[in-house]
Amino acid sequence: MKTVILVGTLDTKGIEYQFARDRFQKAGISTILINAGIIGEPPTSVDVTAIEIALLGGSTLSELRAKNDRGSAVSIMTRGVQEKVRQLRAINQCDGIFALGGSGGSTIAAAAMRDLPIGVPKILVSTLVTSNAAAFIGESDMILFASVVDIAGLNSISSKIITNAIDAMIGILNGAVVNLISTKKLVAASMFGVTTKCVTNARSKLEQLGYEVITFHMTGSGGRSMESLISQGFISGVLDITTTEICDEIVGGSLSAGPNRLTAAGAAGIPQVVSVGALDMVNFGPMASVPNKFQNRKFYAHNENVTLMRTTPEECQKIAMDICAKLSKAKAPVALMIPLRGISAIAVQGEPFYDRSADESLFSTLRKNIPSNVELIEVDFAINDEEFSSACVSKLTQYMEGK
Repeated sequence: MKTVILVGTLDTKGIEYQFARDRFQKAGISTILINAGIIGEPPTSVDVTAIEIALLGGSTLSELRAKNDRGSAVSIMTRGVQEKVRQLRAINQCDGIFALGGSGGSTIAAAAMRDLPIGVPKILVSTLVTSNAAAFIGESDMILFASVVDIAGLNSISSKIITNAIDAMIGILNGAVVNLISTKKLVAASMFGVTTKCVTNARSKLEQLGYEVITFHMTGSGGRSMESLISQGFISGVLDITTTEICDEIVGGSLSAGPNRLTAAGAAGIPQVVSVGALDMVNFGPMASVPNKFQNRKFYAHNENVTLMRTTPEECQKIAMDICAKLSKAKAPVALMIPLRGISAIAVQGEPFYDRSADESLFSTLRKNIPSNVELIEVDFAINDEEFSSACVSKLTQYMEGK
């Protein structure tokens, strides 16, 4: 029998969770009901009490009630629920996790969901879906249902939405099991619109050689998702053609993947081929969203919602130093491939971001500071030329086959 963990603040959402538990059980799904609420006593029986959750979070329920600090209480109960879900997962009592909540309940449940591996079903019905979806999901495969109305008792609208979410989880749990681990070696590849041709050519070549290629769009969340899957052990090799998110992290654009971008493969001991794809650009939304301090820079309107800003020689130096520092910690073979004739589709000669001084600042800094464990390979083609993608594939397969 499959088991679904229900996480909620039952002092305010007890009726809704009783409804959910009953529907799961009628469908033959076992439930473990966790109470993360601290205000009062739940109107229904629970399997894991708020007392236990508070202790696992590093406090006591009486202390939380006496302190009467909602923010602190949510943080402590979040840690407690995360630990309890880890414990249940370790003894095979977590086939899925389901939650209903407002801001506090959604925050508590979402943290536990994000901790679970890709493939474990996670459904959250929340009042904050439309405004905070990215914050809740992180790099997970969580499914969000907008509650539309407040989760405050059952009515003709809320009961239908909650039922749909419950039935979605039941359908997932009762569906045929899909083995997420491919029989082929998985290669993670990073792509952006201006490096699509390169990655598409490389993917085709790798697939012909028997590899499975998973492509990530480097929009901040894409880079974080790629790093997460690498850390979770799904990936055998990395073709990190497009490291553009580092520009946004260092310069202050809108598509940063955070300071840990370009670290997971090195830490996991996975072979990687890295390049400088789209390091010519920092991303913003519409032109009106660009900070005033950048108003005199060179821009390119990718579309009405995306404005690109050309990186300067000084910024390219900082980006190169960041890349060198991160690759120096790699525990497996790593090559840094430089396409000398253009690092994106709009940075080749004749295109709007062609800037030899900025490119040379990037290249020379990499040459001077490349760590000894990294193989630096310069290719006299542009990034989207087939010769460059072929060189990248050749080097990565060499590493992956141990040659």
